[in-house]
Amino acid sequence: QVQLVEPGGGLVQTGGSLRLSCAASGRTFSSYAMGWFRQAPGKEREFVASINWSGTNTRYADSVKGRFTISRDNAKNAVYLQMNSLKPEDTAVYYCAIIRAQNGDHVQYDSWGQGTQVTVSS
Repeated sequence: QVQLVEPGGGLVQTGGSLRLSCAASGRTFSSYAMGWFRQAPGKEREFVASINWSGTNTRYADSVKGRFTISRDNAKNAVYLQMNSLKPEDTAVYYCAIIRAQNGDHVQYDSWGQGTQVTVSS
């Protein structure tokens, strides 16, 4: 079983950048597709980005395409989300997750971390 921890997050001004990290424990990390989703207060969970097990295939929500980059380092059991040109509407709790299945932006998650708060001030 893989456990996920997302340190980081924080407060940043509009237009700024932030890099989220997700540390995974477990020997089978490299066999999983991974992703990030976010949830803002009063809103539904929203898919942000995903990456396949080898890191050769990525997918992004339209709302973050061109601004966010997902990557992984299987040797370090880690997944990252580089967020650039941040906007106030990016404010949310961000979760790192193991993906069970994905069909476009419809994603089924197996498990996720405790989440990290990202706040973008205007």
